[in-house]
Amino acid sequence: MRLCTRTSGQLAALLTAMFGAFVALTVSAQQNAAPVSPHADVLSLGGSVTEIVAALGQQHRLKARDSTSSYPPGVTDLPDVGYVRSLSPEGVLSVGPSLILSEEGAGPPEALDVIRAADVDFVEVPDALTTEGILRKIEVIGDALGVADRADGLAAEVETALSAAMADAERPEADKKRVLFVLSTQGGRINASGAGTAADALIRMAGGVNAVSEFEGYKQITDEAVGLAAPDMILMMDRGGDHGLADDELFDMPSIRMTPAAQTRSVVRMDGLLMLGFGPRTADAVRQLNDALYGQGA
Repeated sequence: MRLCTRTSGQLAALLTAMFGAFVALTVSAQQNAAPVSPHADVLSLGGSVTEIVAALGQQHRLKARDSTSSYPPGVTDLPDVGYVRSLSPEGVLSVGPSLILSEEGAGPPEALDVIRAADVDFVEVPDALTTEGILRKIEVIGDALGVADRADGLAAEVETALSAAMADAERPEADKKRVLFVLSTQGGRINASGAGTAADALIRMAGGVNAVSEFEGYKQITDEAVGLAAPDMILMMDRGGDHGLADDELFDMPSIRMTPAAQTRSVVRMDGLLMLGFGPRTADAVRQLNDALYGQGA
């Protein structure tokens, strides 16, 4: 009888140990597994939002995008629901997303009211004009997609690259060049960037000085104001139309003709999304503008 009792006790102990090991392995696997988002059909509104989704390795989950989403190149094959600031609820909801990731400022507001009322998860990604802001965008998108660990890794890479680019761009205040960002030249008038814009932030990150800081946002300015701004460099987007006159036409404009930039024919044209998106490639934009201002390896 004593032998049977000992055997039964040993068997119970063995079963208990096996069950404990099984539970431990299960808990460990659950803790190490990446969180899974239920959203397979994602609509991305905003070029930098789409860039971050792709940089997180989640481009395959994108079902559609807006017209400002042009990078990486493969996203242009997706259905286009229109410009992020002039959306229609019908166009957005027609692609059947289960999750909408939208940059701050999408609209119009009445369209967003309809979209938010639909049975679709809607996450607004905060705007950014700083390194910290970009990292926050990555965090919000990573959480929404259930890939927080990947977001942490991407944020670390972006922070390191931006810190290095901005450190290399630093120079004495007296040596900094004055930069005029020209948004458009419609009707022969200069629409320029004042303070508080993405263009203003990038110019400062790249070691330059925004030549116009008397107002906030983008505004049409007079010929006299352009002359007083005395820019050493004109910065523009590289697309055509009102956003990008040919050099000869640009420097022949009465408002530009007498500026230091015109005397040296100094103009740099950059991809609009790279320059103003404030996403994963912003360090590249900082280096590109810095090189244009001060020369390679400056």
